[in-house]
Amino acid sequence: MKKGILLVNLGSPESPEPKDVKKYLGEFLMDERVIDIPYIARAALVKGIILKTRPKASAAAYKKIWWEEGSPLIVLSERLQNKIQKQVEYPVALAMRYGSMTIKKGLQELVDKGVEEVLLFPLYPQFAMATTETITVLAEELRQEFFPSLKIESVPAFYNKADYIEVLSNSIKRHLEGKKYDHVLFSYHGVPERHIRKSDVTQSHCKIDKSCCVTPSKAHEYCYKHQCLEVTRLVGERLQFKKGAFSTSFQSRLGFDPWLQPYTDRTIERLGKNGVENMAIITPAFVSDCLETLEEIAMEGQEIFHEMGGKDFTTVPCLNDDDEFVALLSKWINTWAESKITA
Repeated sequence: MKKGILLVNLGSPESPEPKDVKKYLGEFLMDERVIDIPYIARAALVKGIILKTRPKASAAAYKKIWWEEGSPLIVLSERLQNKIQKQVEYPVALAMRYGSMTIKKGLQELVDKGVEEVLLFPLYPQFAMATTETITVLAEELRQEFFPSLKIESVPAFYNKADYIEVLSNSIKRHLEGKKYDHVLFSYHGVPERHIRKSDVTQSHCKIDKSCCVTPSKAHEYCYKHQCLEVTRLVGERLQFKKGAFSTSFQSRLGFDPWLQPYTDRTIERLGKNGVENMAIITPAFVSDCLETLEEIAMEGQEIFHEMGGKDFTTVPCLNDDDEFVALLSKWINTWAESKITA
């Protein structure tokens, strides 16, 4: 069977103009795995409130980080795709969960090239309902409706794979070399606490407290918080960060329900108030720099830190199209394809 790969990232508006941002936010926020409340309530919240106020502010944020080539996330994802394609002999397509670069188009592109078996590759190191799960569920729905003869296999979360931790750590080390930092903050995209409980396959383990994430359990396979904390721990150990000189936080909360804590903006504020003069911040929930890393962290985060008296604020780029990262993903893809051939 001819094999192909579909890389999938989050997505982006077509432009940083309010009308395009509104269209994108509407699709994103109406996803039942992003805002997981009943449809009528979700529609009332998104269409009745959020889309009447947020697009203008979000558009202004996008304009701050938009590149001449387009959306940074799209451009960086395309660079990653092109580099991987040079290292594997199988067709590599790129899709986005939201926006015009749809998963359906990506699958169709592969099918048009004769592909019969697809490796679906969500570009997220950690599992979450609002990232990995929404991609795999939609891909299966599309397969059943439009590509019934196509076989799809998904790449599971790779947050704790030794070779991934090595590549991530090497990238962080390179970017921090020669920099001053008293504290290293690992900032991950936030999710509502209820998402953690919903993803608990044991239906009893996840308490969102200080113990459940470090107590072995089957729940960890789908526990976003555990997987984030584990990345912080593994990288901290590999780079020999001093205890107390690095920590984890969560960004980008929405609404009034409890989200994973501590919050990134408040953590940056606290560190500045407590006398940390030089800090570095890493965003390992993303493999490609985007609005959340380039504007929310690198701009807003830095502003908060300086207001609190901090001096040097270093942001470590995502892996993007880092050559080591490209080589790692290509190795995983080739290993998958070869195992299928020899099976």
